[in-house]
Amino acid sequence: MNFTARLLQSQEKSNSLLCIGLDTDASKIPEHLKSHENPQYEFNRRIVEATCDIVCAYKINSAFYEAEAERGWRAMRETRETIPPSVISIADAKRGDIGNSSERYAHMFLNELKFDAITVNAYMGKDSVAPFIQSSEQCAFILAVTSNPGAADFQYLKVGKKFLYEKVIETALRWNTKKNIGFVIGATKPKELKSIRKKVRAVPLLIPGVGVQGGSVEAAVRYGCDNNGFLAIINASRSILYASGGENFAEAARAEAMKLREEINHWRGRYFQH
Repeated sequence: MNFTARLLQSQEKSNSLLCIGLDTDASKIPEHLKSHENPQYEFNRRIVEATCDIVCAYKINSAFYEAEAERGWRAMRETRETIPPSVISIADAKRGDIGNSSERYAHMFLNELKFDAITVNAYMGKDSVAPFIQSSEQCAFILAVTSNPGAADFQYLKVGKKFLYEKVIETALRWNTKKNIGFVIGATKPKELKSIRKKVRAVPLLIPGVGVQGGSVEAAVRYGCDNNGFLAIINASRSILYASGGENFAEAARAEAMKLREEINHWRGRYFQH
């Protein structure tokens, strides 16, 4: 089954477009978990067990695990293994290098760690992306419009009559022969999200930036979904992970995730028939 079909299956089964970002900062793990052999993993395990029936995906930001060296890599691998097969796993690794280096990154994240998808920086061109799109069952989410302040430095430079991010999307769509490329569009950029979705009708969009970053849930749903109210993966991280710093953190995370899923589905019901 190709990636888009698997994503649709996950979204239909869970009745959810919600993705939880497991950007687990080791310094923010509740005190009562710090005696565990691997607190990062234990925290993630409980979050996943508490929420896996109400999400379509988890996004693991590799920086938070690489920073913890060997123990962090183990936590990332074991967290990935905890995610049920019916839920999409995304490595938020933002890789993209010369061909042979990208091939090694792709092997590590997609073959060894067995993520379903990975975020990719396409700045170095087609050969830097190609290793990540070899299998139709796995997706490369290419950075297009990001929500950080520095996005304006390059993404909005004009290339002829188009912005650079538009050229990135236009070019990447020509590489999408296996229908396994998606794009990362920040929820804080609703105008761009609306314009991009009109051009990429059946392409998955990974949409971070709701919650702490302040992106509009309504706009993420209205402009990020396909015509049937699917294919938007709406990510929230800190607002869910750290809903409580106490022993009830997993229950609090579930409550916050349920609240956000209900808000997403409210707007889906308003704008789409599904």
